[in-house]
Amino acid sequence: MQTVIAFIIVFGSLVFFHELGHFIFAKRAGILVREFAIGMGPKIFGMMKGETLYTIRLLPLGGYVRMAGEDVDQIELQPGYRVGLILNRDNVAEKIYLNQNVQNPNVLFMEVERADLEKELWIEGYDEENQFVRINVSRQAIVVENGTELMIAPIDRQFNSKTVGQRAMAIFAGPLFNFILAFFVFAFIAMMQGVPTYEPIIYDVVEDGPAADAGMQKGDYVKAIDGDPIEDWQELSGTVQEKPGEELTFLVERDGQDIELTMTPEALEESGKEYGQIGVMYQSPVEKNPLKALVFGVTQTYDYTVLILGLLGDLVTGQFTIDALSGPVGIYKATETVAQYGVYNLMNWAAVLSINLGIMNLLPLPALDGGRLLFFGVEALRGKPVDRQKEGLVHFVGIVLLMILMVVVTWNDIQRFFF
Repeated sequence: MQTVIAFIIVFGSLVFFHELGHFIFAKRAGILVREFAIGMGPKIFGMMKGETLYTIRLLPLGGYVRMAGEDVDQIELQPGYRVGLILNRDNVAEKIYLNQNVQNPNVLFMEVERADLEKELWIEGYDEENQFVRINVSRQAIVVENGTELMIAPIDRQFNSKTVGQRAMAIFAGPLFNFILAFFVFAFIAMMQGVPTYEPIIYDVVEDGPAADAGMQKGDYVKAIDGDPIEDWQELSGTVQEKPGEELTFLVERDGQDIELTMTPEALEESGKEYGQIGVMYQSPVEKNPLKALVFGVTQTYDYTVLILGLLGDLVTGQFTIDALSGPVGIYKATETVAQYGVYNLMNWAAVLSINLGIMNLLPLPALDGGRLLFFGVEALRGKPVDRQKEGLVHFVGIVLLMILMVVVTWNDIQRFFF
């Protein structure tokens, strides 16, 4: 149960911040956001606030922000429709009932002749006394049909009415917020636990190893190897690994005095490659500094981004197969393992997953945010949008292919972890 809760919190947080990016920049562009959903499938919770429905859905495997104009969600009042109108004090329609009897003495019933609910916002038709009337419609008017309420979306509040830049930013903001989330998580961990300084200080010495035989001790600060200055532990480790079997002279500081130690790294082999080892252990000192914590957040986000992009490159070039990919089952099992090592390790895992989610969504593939951004780029170059039906067909095919990939990856996960 703890693993389930940890998985829901981690994955739910990633989805929430991803969709929050879409939501914030859609609202900034003046787009009507009909629904902000966390999860997929049947609704288990819903709350209407302002013009947006906020929902939590059954399957914690995604989410979405539904914007006006993206789908076929516009109400068209055809000639002959019988509607009931609730008017405000200025005789402007605030609520429109479609083809249903409403027991309300304040409702004005009319048969529609013509209507415009996108640009000029009016309805023309004949009232119950067969008088021809024209009623203006509020920009926030609600249409009620079969018990379902839907706010009209004037043309200037629809997604496709916005500039290419505004639409692109509303889509790009989702992955962007995943990177921002990762940065803040890494920075928070660094503030709580401290930032590693990576100073080349020996934490412990292995008995009977080259370092112990040469007289190296716990707490020695390595300043140079063979006369070359050593700045951090990574440089020390790299120098030793690159020189197996070669005699090295270490300049170390101990109790304020400089001491020279000579040793020969033991030659070891792994995956057909030889490397050196002197038998010392390392535990990086940490420093609690808010400014350095912010820098650490940036560097960690950058490093993991480069690492994931490198792995994607390996996948494209065939250096590892699709069997190495993991889906929801694999992420769940990995979360189960990481959660055993404490909340900070779980947070670090969530930050890495957030970067991964951001990168995956930016791939220029149909149905992903990157695919939509690609179409916006084409539109910017052509000076006119791609035919919506053609674009919709491409995204539909992309969704089908992604679902097939998800099934394959999930099956691989099931075989790997349960069989």
